Amino acid sequence: MLALAVLASGSGSNLQSIIDACRDGELEGSVRVVIGNNSKSGALARARAAGIPTVHLSSKTHPDTDEREQAMARALAESDAQIVCLAGYMKLLGPKTLTAFDGRILNIHPALLPKYGGQGFYGAAVHEAVLAAGDAESGPTVHLVDEIYDHGQVLAQSRVSVHSDDTPDILAARVLEQEHLLYVETLQRIATGEIVL
Repeated sequence: MLALAVLASGSGSNLQSIIDACRDGELEGSVRVVIGNNSKSGALARARAAGIPTVHLSSKTHPDTDEREQAMARALAESDAQIVCLAGYMKLLGPKTLTAFDGRILNIHPALLPKYGGQGFYGAAVHEAVLAAGDAESGPTVHLVDEIYDHGQVLAQSRVSVHSDDTPDILAARVLEQEHLLYVETLQRIATGEIVL
């Protein structure tokens, strides 16, 4: 059973897919804590609804960056998490967290990395860039996290066709459907030892 911690900033739909998969037996794991930097996020609300402990860490709770990172490291250690999953988490992780969970922090990105990754490539900007480039396909990437946005080793990708009449919102919705499937599948491959971190 994988012990998971999830970091999220937004609506939490990827978090929900992980919670549901654990509950339904599709993923041999459990979410031990959800940490968010937005106290009003859907992700924290989803976690509370599922009975999962939550922690809010932001510049409001910890104005000092070092203290905030220490609080993050402490919350993750107390959860006994083996794997940290970023699910729409909009902040870079600090060196203490990166070192403590080296090679065990995953993120999902809504493009086929290394294309359309890095600072500024999130949300609609990713899908707008795909459409502007005239790419024939897009899709999510699960990758390891390091000190650079969207930079770590790619673990899995899923491809989605881009249609001539796509808008950024339509493409985003189609990619998001695949995100929910790919994140769970990748975590299950880690749980079974098919992917070794």
